Amino acid sequence: MSERIHLSSPDVTEAEERALVRAIRSGWVAPLGPEVDAFEEELAAYCGREHAVALSSGTAALHLGLITLGVGPGDLVLTSTMTFAATANAITYVGAEPVFVDCDATGNMDAGLLEEAFERCAGGGQRVAAVLPVDLLGKVVDHARVDDIASAHGVPVLADAAESLGATRDGRPAASFGNVAAVSFNGNKVMTTSGGGALLTDDAHLAQRVRYLATQARQPVVHYEHTEIGYNYRLSNLLAALGRPQLARLDDMVQRRRQHRLGYLELFDGVAGVSAFGEPSGLAGGPTHDNWWLTSVIIDPSVAGFAPEDLRLALSDADIEARPLWKPMHLQPVFAGARAVLDGTSERLFSTGLSLPSGSVLDDGQMQRIHAVITAFLEGRRATR
Repeated sequence: MSERIHLSSPDVTEAEERALVRAIRSGWVAPLGPEVDAFEEELAAYCGREHAVALSSGTAALHLGLITLGVGPGDLVLTSTMTFAATANAITYVGAEPVFVDCDATGNMDAGLLEEAFERCAGGGQRVAAVLPVDLLGKVVDHARVDDIASAHGVPVLADAAESLGATRDGRPAASFGNVAAVSFNGNKVMTTSGGGALLTDDAHLAQRVRYLATQARQPVVHYEHTEIGYNYRLSNLLAALGRPQLARLDDMVQRRRQHRLGYLELFDGVAGVSAFGEPSGLAGGPTHDNWWLTSVIIDPSVAGFAPEDLRLALSDADIEARPLWKPMHLQPVFAGARAVLDGTSERLFSTGLSLPSGSVLDDGQMQRIHAVITAFLEGRRATR
C-alpha cells in the first residue's frame, strides 16, 4: 500500500537535527535559553520588526496580543470569519465578543465590510477594542486599507499572520503590519518548531509586557512573587533551536511550494469550472506574493460537472489528503448567534474550495502520483458526461 500523502507535512533536514543536538548538549533543555534569544532576534529581523517574543503557540500570541492591547470583558473585536477557530477562540479568552466580517474574493477581510461593521457597532454601548484580520492560506491582508480604517476609528490592529510567514505585500514581509502581529510554527505550517508561535511588534514596552505575562507574571525578586495572573506561554530552548534552521530555510521552502502551485495550475489549465484560489504564481522577490502555504482550487459544480467533495474522495481513496477551505466562524455551532457582517463570499468559498497537498517536503514522485490521480479523475468525469 502506498504511503499516505499529507496536505502539509513538516520539512525537516539534518540541519534541524544538528541544531537540536547542539541545544541538548548545551544543557539548556528547559524553557528559555540562548537559542530562544537568538531565534527571537533572527525572526524579528526577518519580519522587519523591532521585537519578537517566542511563545508556545500562535494562539498564545493572539491571546497575549489582545491582553496587551487592552481588550477585555464586554469589548468587541472585529475579525475575519474565514479563519481557523484559534483566532476567534483567543477573543473569547479575554472575555470579549467576536464580530465576524466576511471576506473578499481573496479570502481575506473585506475592507468595505469592515467599515460597515464599525458603523453597525457604533452606539450600541460596547467598545470596539481591536481589529483582528487574518492572512488566509498565505496571502497577506490589504493592510493599507484595513489599518487605515482601524486607525480612523482609533482602534489598534492585531494581525493574525499565522498562515503567511514568508509572504510579502507591497514590499513588506508578513507580520510587519499592525500594532502587533502573531505567527504560528505549528507542524503544518511552512516552517515549524513542532509547536510554537511568536508575537511581533515595534513597541518595546508591549514586548516586555508580553514576556512578563508569558512567564507566569513573575515579579523580579528572588522568591516567587505574583501581583497579577500570568501564563506559561514561553517557547522552549529546544524548539527554538529547531526553529532557527527552519527560518534560515524558509525562503527555499516557500519557493518549493510555489513550484507545486505552478504544477497544479498547469494540470487544471483549461478545465471548465475549476480555477486557482489565491495568487496564480507570483515572482520570487516581487513586492507582493503568497508564501504558497496551501494551493487550493475553486470548483463550480454546475460547470465542472463535479463537486469539491467528489475530487476529495477520489484523492482519499488513493491515500492522498485534501481538505475544504476553512468553515467560516459564523457557521460554527460554538459561535451560533454571534454578530456578523456578511455578503456570502466566505460561504461560497467554503462550499466550492478544496486545498491540495502543498508541502515543500513532497518529492517529484509524490507530486506525479497526485497528478496522476487527479488526471484519471478528470478523464473519468469527461467520459461520463
